[in-house]
Amino acid sequence: MHVAVFAFPFGSHALSLVDLVLKLARVAQETRFSFLNTEKSNNSIFLASRTNLPDNIKAYNVADGVPLNHVFSGDPKERVELFIKETPENFQTALDMAVAETGQKISCLLTDAFLSFAGSIAENLSIPWIPVWTPVPHSLSAHIYTDMIRQRYAHFLIHDGSNSGRDGNDVELEDRTLEVPGLSEFHIADLPAEVLPRDAQETLFSCMLGQIRHMVPKVDTLVLNFYQELYSEPLLNDLKSKFSNLLNVGFISLSMPPPPLPPSTEDPTGCLSWLDSQKAKSVAFISFGTVVNIPNSEIEELAEALEVCRIPFLWSLRDNMRDCLPNGFLDRSITHGKVVPWAPQIQVLGHSSIGVHMTHCGANSVYESIANGVPMICRPFFADNKLNARLIADDWRVGVRIDGGVFTKTGVAKSLDLILERGQGRTIRNRVQALKELVLKASAPGGRATQDFKILVEKITSV
Repeated sequence: MHVAVFAFPFGSHALSLVDLVLKLARVAQETRFSFLNTEKSNNSIFLASRTNLPDNIKAYNVADGVPLNHVFSGDPKERVELFIKETPENFQTALDMAVAETGQKISCLLTDAFLSFAGSIAENLSIPWIPVWTPVPHSLSAHIYTDMIRQRYAHFLIHDGSNSGRDGNDVELEDRTLEVPGLSEFHIADLPAEVLPRDAQETLFSCMLGQIRHMVPKVDTLVLNFYQELYSEPLLNDLKSKFSNLLNVGFISLSMPPPPLPPSTEDPTGCLSWLDSQKAKSVAFISFGTVVNIPNSEIEELAEALEVCRIPFLWSLRDNMRDCLPNGFLDRSITHGKVVPWAPQIQVLGHSSIGVHMTHCGANSVYESIANGVPMICRPFFADNKLNARLIADDWRVGVRIDGGVFTKTGVAKSLDLILERGQGRTIRNRVQALKELVLKASAPGGRATQDFKILVEKITSV
């Protein structure tokens, strides 16, 4: 068997997909996996693990669409747009190379679900297409129902103007809940710009994601980076009505149960050694991923709150953002805080001294918090962050959203006090611990996620 894997080379998408492929390759040792991705992304994700790469995986580079000597504008979406312009031809070229080099025809396409054009390639080759959805399934549903959402939003604008009445009160249009199957608890304001571009400006990226709603009939099997136990029943039922083979294989990038922490002396960042000296469940871990740029004013407000509260904190803050900290903050907080340019997040969240994770609500950060039973304080920024924050605070109720949606000295202090000091915080900790137990059970031998992964292995090895 020869499985071609198409990666979306932005954010943590490619890393999540390669983690899945590594798990599959170790079990399906007779199956060859050709991993198609941009050179820059391949170098990033394979560099650390190249020596441990199974023999049945080989990476192939696809063109990233960046012209020679191109000068970037600074817009983070520019690379995405240039890449999309090059698709699907760049993947087809690399696919032909993989077939020519191995002498084996492709038997199955395993791709990031963002790359909806892969369905047509699979159709032309008469092979199964197995897309992998790495964000939360709720965002998949939002993309499937994009047309319905846009039509209803336009209707609201025409008939209600900027405000609408609900329960006798005037509320902003963005605060309306979504009348969409499986997403009734979410608000219009929670939607990513790609689903509902408020300024009516479509991009190549939003157009590509807009095609996801057309992929349903072409999908052989849909793989989700999720656990069936974490769904609301309406959402699960709706997705099952659309995809006959729905596999929830668990958190792809995590080992469950989480492995024991390495010796603190082996952590070059010093985070684990510092955490060893803190009380159990007392530390606020602050991390917003590698892509988010927090407004300077919010960094200052966050720092001032940490200084006033004197709660122990570990803050992963890129060096180029340190200048935004208040003068003298690092010296004044040295007795109860630690600021590092990068932290080993999975290991940090697994440390017994962590009491709360302040996060942008990227899917992997959310999953890592749940897997380690850590409550969250949510400050969402873009993409699916707001959907995830709504899920955390209102559905699972394992965290809180920051007041007003932005960091203020008062709002940060209030959230930290609630989670770490109040009775409500204990309730939230109990809930997130219960979610952790659910996913542990589903990941155990005989658990639902384990069974779904076995079905996936059978799918790719029997075609």
